[in-house]
Amino acid sequence: MHRLVTAPLAATVLACAMASDARVAQDQQSRTRAVSGRAVHYFTTAIIHSQTPTATGMLQRSTDIIELSGDLKGRVLYHPTSVFDFVKGTLVNTGNQVFSGTVLGSSPVLLHDDEFRFEVNLTSGGLESGEVHLTDRIAGPRIRCDLVAVGVGEKTPAGDSIVDYSGTCTFMK
Repeated sequence: MHRLVTAPLAATVLACAMASDARVAQDQQSRTRAVSGRAVHYFTTAIIHSQTPTATGMLQRSTDIIELSGDLKGRVLYHPTSVFDFVKGTLVNTGNQVFSGTVLGSSPVLLHDDEFRFEVNLTSGGLESGEVHLTDRIAGPRIRCDLVAVGVGEKTPAGDSIVDYSGTCTFMK
């Protein structure tokens, strides 16, 4: 009798353990979602820390604010190193930025990016494109976002740049 009770009990425990392992494996998988929206880069409120002349233009260091709407809602504290080349009519921004906000309605998150690159054609009325890699989580849920931003020279009435962004955000367990 003892063997008959033990065998079904062992089978039940094994089945529960296997189901639990399957749920854990599924929970550990990442979920990637498409995202899109708009961003306003507030040039008009930027703090210029330094401007250094170069042979073809200027190197500028600043602190700027960018506001995101759409699937990412929040603000970016943007600390670009801007290389202006007035001979070629280009501007290239690299540096560091931190996003504070939500992603697809998530809890608030802080994400850092030191890999972004934006290129602006100064002679075309401000056509711009860039990549953003919000991959270093500082606080909040474990989320990574890789975005592409494209602007066609659209400005706010105050003269701030408007771009559209799209890409993917991955929610990691």
